[in-house]
Amino acid sequence: MKVSLKSGDSLNSFVASNEKGHEVRLSGDDTAAGPMESVLMAVAGCSSIDIVMILEKMRQPLENIEVEVEAERREEIPRTFTKINLHYKLHGKLKEKKVEQAINSSLDKYCSVSKMIEKAAEITSTYEIVG
Repeated sequence: MKVSLKSGDSLNSFVASNEKGHEVRLSGDDTAAGPMESVLMAVAGCSSIDIVMILEKMRQPLENIEVEVEAERREEIPRTFTKINLHYKLHGKLKEKKVEQAINSSLDKYCSVSKMIEKAAEITSTYEIVG
């Protein structure tokens, strides 16, 4: 795996890209997502991909998934995360037990991003089923 990063419109904005040419914009001046926000986006994306695949295998009719992430950081430098909560909103006629199992499987076993982050921060999750 390889990514690169280069300056964007200013010295405080950046464009990161992977080998396939996909780009992500980052900044330190609020013109794009900050690096720490991108970490939260990554854990939400990683776990959502897992949850979708797990629910598909369970034959659960998931129609849509949304994730709201809230985090707390240390006051001291480095300002690493100390707590992260992922709140999943899953749309569809889903069985609660299956949803809970899918979320737990993702965060406890499959999501590489959450497994790395949990070494530094407490990760919790909540969910609601809509529909």
